[in-house]
This record gives sequence, structure tokens and C-alpha cells, in this order.
Amino acid sequence: MHISKLTLVNYRNFKNTILTFQRGVNTIIGENGAGKSNILRAIRLLLDDNMVRAAYRLEESDFSRALDQWKGHWIIISMEFEDLSTDEAVQALFLHGTAKIHAEPISKATYNLIFRPKKEIRLKLAALDALDFAGLKAIREGITIADYETIFTGRSSANFSDQAVYQRIVGNFDLCVFSDETEFPELGAKVPGFLSVTKEVSLTFIQALRDVVAEFHNNRTNPLLTLLKSKSGEIDAAALVPIVDKVRDLNGAIERLDDVQYVREHIRETIKNTAGETYSPTSLSIRSDLPEEAEQLFQSLRLFVGESEDGYEGTINELSLGGANLIYLTLKLLEFKYQREKMAIANFLLIEEPEAHIHTHIQKTLFERITYDDAQVIYTTHSAHISEVSNVSNVNILGRRGAFCEAYQPAKGLDPAQVTSIQRYLDAVRSNLLFAKSVLLVEGDAEEILIPALVKQVLGLSVDELGLSVINIRSTGFENVAVLFHDTRIRKRCAIVTDLDKTFFDTTPDANDGDGLAMRKRKAIGSETAGAQRKINLDAFAAGNVWVRAFYATHTFEVDLIDAGNHEAFVRIVDKVYKAPTTIKQAITELRSGLIHQSGYRTLTMAEQEGKGWLAILLAQTLDHQAVVPGYIRDAVLFAHGPFSRQLIMRILRHRMTRLLGIDRTACQRLTAFNAKVERFGRSDIDLATLRAAAVTALPGDVVHAFLAGMT
Repeated sequence: MHISKLTLVNYRNFKNTILTFQRGVNTIIGENGAGKSNILRAIRLLLDDNMVRAAYRLEESDFSRALDQWKGHWIIISMEFEDLSTDEAVQALFLHGTAKIHAEPISKATYNLIFRPKKEIRLKLAALDALDFAGLKAIREGITIADYETIFTGRSSANFSDQAVYQRIVGNFDLCVFSDETEFPELGAKVPGFLSVTKEVSLTFIQALRDVVAEFHNNRTNPLLTLLKSKSGEIDAAALVPIVDKVRDLNGAIERLDDVQYVREHIRETIKNTAGETYSPTSLSIRSDLPEEAEQLFQSLRLFVGESEDGYEGTINELSLGGANLIYLTLKLLEFKYQREKMAIANFLLIEEPEAHIHTHIQKTLFERITYDDAQVIYTTHSAHISEVSNVSNVNILGRRGAFCEAYQPAKGLDPAQVTSIQRYLDAVRSNLLFAKSVLLVEGDAEEILIPALVKQVLGLSVDELGLSVINIRSTGFENVAVLFHDTRIRKRCAIVTDLDKTFFDTTPDANDGDGLAMRKRKAIGSETAGAQRKINLDAFAAGNVWVRAFYATHTFEVDLIDAGNHEAFVRIVDKVYKAPTTIKQAITELRSGLIHQSGYRTLTMAEQEGKGWLAILLAQTLDHQAVVPGYIRDAVLFAHGPFSRQLIMRILRHRMTRLLGIDRTACQRLTAFNAKVERFGRSDIDLATLRAAAVTALPGDVVHAFLAGMT
């Protein structure tokens, strides 16, 4: 039996989303604040016996922040199980006494937590007339969290993620329409307390590793103590009697030592001489603090671990953070092993962000091996190293969508061959593809190195600050990776950046051409043909998909980069590519010629000489704020990012003003006046069109105008 689906409606930062799970190991990834911890908490509310009280005490803060007003709305956490055993005990647990005598065993079941207003509130809402907003407001103003109840149901048939179903059962608050019914059969049968699922399954939760040492010092959370109790059951006091007697004898022997008695007597005499007989303690002794109770003896056990080869073993607080976290994880996994031995109907292991302070190689090795035939594992992570060993079919990606978050399944709807291609790419390349807010897919090292450098110089913001990930797909076809970004899979923007490879020099065959030139012409003609076909294929691939768009260099990246106006950046690295003065002089002349058949040809020659990646590194070191971003790359960045906030636009313009002041102090007065308009824009006193017009005057000829023109 395993969890196959989790539906969250109005729970914390989820308005309405579905996560799907498979047998074995499942991964949940997402940025900070995307709700990874809330997902695990939702699962625990249904399956963790330690969370039963919390499930009956949900708070106002548990309602989705996407709701304008929580009062009257419901929280629904619905879990679906698949591959149920035909075992009588399992069937009875999920049938809840509602099956017919001769009914076939079920293989799929639901289990729901519903947090809703109590019946008297639902009756008041049902009595309202349509559009009676005054009456609705009066009812809602009187609702408190005490007017809510938690029920657990099973065998539900309602699709809780369907907004129409939700409005029919809960009500349409926008139209003030509520059903006369207060109980709906499709919510399922209420689960009796004696059939609680939490008592029949085994669930171990390993929380985020933030303060492991404190966990070991707390007897309630100490994993070593939990393990000892789990393995041996309740402490057998009788079995410990001989040990307790020995400890008592040892304590007495320590106390009777001559030196101990000598110091005790001197302490008593000093107190009497200082405070007098009347105010002195009536008794005083020095005793050993070794515990003499069975429970305390267990609690006194400590784990000692050695990290170096010198043979020294230290306590947990002496270990490195990574070492302590690894030990903690190991003990919790052993605790899970002991739990599984208790023969529950299903075993679940939840691990929250396990990567903290753990070496990347250990992350990958450890979680590649966390797999059990008889258990389902679900973990959340920020680590690309851990996600690499995750099957892409078993991944849920959380993403923000305004005031709420959504869950995406990257392999949904793909055929096995497509999934295999993506999996191989993720296995071979450590990339943050699945973690990105939006992506630019590029085909080479030069783009991967220089696009972030260009963006930083021109906008004053890194691609990370903009939430863009530049992913080098190398020899992998764009379609094989971009297929992830789709309305049914990952709803995030993906810009494909590639070359048309149009020729920029005369490729007409000539009998006088040498072998090298003839080969270059043939290669250029072939590349142009391939580039045209690539555009046809990519445009057809992206057609109808709002999340994917392709952007093309007219020629190649390096050629379009110099043709955009970056010839001086290339000139500054000529002497790092060539040593002969005559070659350097000729190269500079060609780069500054303004003729693409000369500057472009020289650019490609330099790239061949140094290698495209190394040439890109040299260029990145010489770029400054006057660098020009080629139009197709600028458009790709604008598409991938989406709308720019007023705060980001203000930061970009202030960056441009600072750079301009660095080279032209006479612009101070003009820029001071412009900064005042930027401030007004930030307060929404003027719109973007007005700001653009002001920028043209304040920053004449600046490269930022092309970006501003495309911003929304």
C-alpha cells in the first residue's frame, strides 16, 4: 500500500493543488517558502499518531493566504492510497463497515481530513438568499475558530480539487449561493476513532537538521534513547536491578573516599565560622551524581564517535556539523527499520531537507541507497545532488503563483522514451534545471558563461537575483529538455537560445580556394541549412505552448555579440589570444571595421584559436556596463523573467545612473531630477511609459532603453 495522491485545498500556502506519488522513493523540491514543510505536515496530520491532537486543533493560520477571508471556507487534505492488500484487516480499515457482504476487495482508497464550520454555521449559510451579501457578512463576522470542527472521512467520491465541486459543497462566496444540504454523501463515511489509520501504519518523520546537538540533549527527541526503547520496549526495571545495585555501591564508595570526606568537613566548618550555627545548613554531603534509577540510567547513555584516524572518540557536540547530522540521520533511519519490524499495514518515511552540512558525495550516496521494498519514502530537498538520484517520474516540484503555491509533476503525460532522455540528462549533468524559477536553455559554454556576465553588467542584477537559470544542454536536443515546461507539467517559463548560423561571408565555391577555405565554405553552407531547419522544428515544437519560446542568433553567438556593438571588448583581449604584433594589429583592425564579414570572421578565428569556452572567460573579464546585449538574448531574458516589479526596475535604473556618474560627473543634476521620477514611479505616482520617456532624456543613448522597451 502506498500514497498515490495528495490533494490540498485552502491549506496554508496552497489554494488548490495535487501532488502525485509512486511506490518507493519520492522527491519534493522547491524554493524557500514554496511549502515543502507544509506538505510533510499535511501528510503527518493524516498518518502520524503524534499529530492527532494537532489535527483536531487547526488554527486561523492554517487557512490559505490566498483566501480574502477564511471564515466559512473549508480546509481539505485528501489522501489517496493504491495497491491495498486484500488482507481482511486492511480492507476493514478502509471500508469503514460500508461495503456489501459479498463485495470485491478494494485496491484503492481515500482518507480525508476536513476542517469545516460546525453544523449550526452551515445551516445559517444555507438559509441565506442568493446575493444576500449583508447577511453573509454578518454571519462571517460572528465566526471564530471555535466554530470549526475536524472530521476524518474515507471512501469519498468528490474531486476536491474541482472548483465547481468545492462551490457546490462549501458554497459560492462570490455569489452568496449555498446549498440547502449540510451533509454530502460524496464526502465519504466518517471514520470511527477505533479505526484510525494512524494506529495501523508506521510513520517516521526526520525533521530538518538545524540543531542536532540539542536533539541529542533532549530526552524526548534523543534518537539514541528512542532507539533503545524501541528495540527493548519499556525499560525492564527488574533486569536492571543488579546494575542499579552496582551503581549505588559505586556512588557510596566515591562518597566515602577520605579526600571527599575531608573536603566535606572543611566546607561545613567554614560555613559555621562564616554564618554561625543558627544560619548554617542542618546537613551537607558530597555525592556522586551517577543515576540510580533504571530510566535515568538509559538516559545517561551517550554516543561517542571518531571522525579522524587518531582513534579519538568524542561526544556529538564535538563532531563537525556534517558528522553530527550524518549520525542523526543514521539513527533515525535505524529507528525506521525497527518500526518496520512491527508489521504495520504500511510503512512511511518522511525526511525534511536532509542535506544540511552533509558533503555532496555523501548526499548522493546516502539517498541513492534509501530505498525499501516495503516502504514509501518522501523527502523534501534543496539539493541538486540529491535530486539527481531521484527518478524524474517520482518528483513533485513546488512553485509560487502569486499569493499561493502549486505542485508540478515534470513527467506527467510524457512517454517512456521522453522520460528516459530527461533522466539520462539529469544523471549526466549536475544542473539546477528542476529548481529554477525560469530557465534559459543554451547550447554551449560561451552562452553559459557570457549571458550571466552581460546581464550583470547591464542590469546590475545577477541572473540568480532575477530568478533565471542559464542551463547548458550541450549535445542534448532542446526539445528533450524543454518538453518539461508545459501546462500539464512544469508551469514555468523556458526560453530556448540558439543560432540560425546564417553565413556572413561569400560562400560561393571558387576554383582558387585553398582546401581550408573550401572546407570552411562547405561547413558554413551546411550550418545555415541546419539552422533554418532547427528554427522550423523549434517553432513547431513551441507552438501553442505559452511556457516555451525560442530565440535565435542571426549568425552565431560570438558573431552576433560583436555585431551588436561589443567590438571593443574583443579588442581588449586580442593580446591574450595572439602574440605576434602584426597579427594583433590586423585583428584589431578587423574587429573595429564595422564589416561583419571581417569582424565576424575574426571573432570565429579567435574562438577556434582559444576554444569558445576560454574565449568567453576572457571576454567576461573585460565586459563593462556599456556592453550591448544582443537583441535575441535580451528578448529571451525578458520572456523568461516575465513582468518586472517596480522595485526591480528602480534597482536597474539606479545601477545605470551610478555607472553614468562614474564617467560623467556633469550629469549629476540631470540624474538627481531623474531619480526623483524613479521614486515617484516606485510610489505608483507615474506609470512605466512616463518613466521610459524620462529615462531617454536622463540617460541618452544608454543600453538600458532596449530592455525598458520590452518590460511590462
